[in-house]
Amino acid sequence: MRVIVFFDLPNVSSNDKRNYLKFRKFLINEGFIMMQESVYSRLVLNSQQSELLMNRLRRNVPSKGLIQSLVITEKQYSHIEFIIGEGNRKIIDSEDRLIVL
Repeated sequence: MRVIVFFDLPNVSSNDKRNYLKFRKFLINEGFIMMQESVYSRLVLNSQQSELLMNRLRRNVPSKGLIQSLVITEKQYSHIEFIIGEGNRKIIDSEDRLIVL
């Protein structure tokens, strides 16, 4: 499964910038990778892990801005279509990447 986080945070005052950087650093420390600006995704093994991750995310959100999340399966994620531009070839984003423990 994948957890995808979309966010739009204010970046006007120095406090806003600090909150933005703190939230972005939280996502990176949690293992999220950037898909594009303000869109991060992370691989999780099951719905229980995704719920635990969502709880940690809820505890670390800034007070201002918009943060949305989406949990999808790897099969759904593998159907992403690049309409313009091209994907990052360094990251394997297909079902072949699935790790079974």
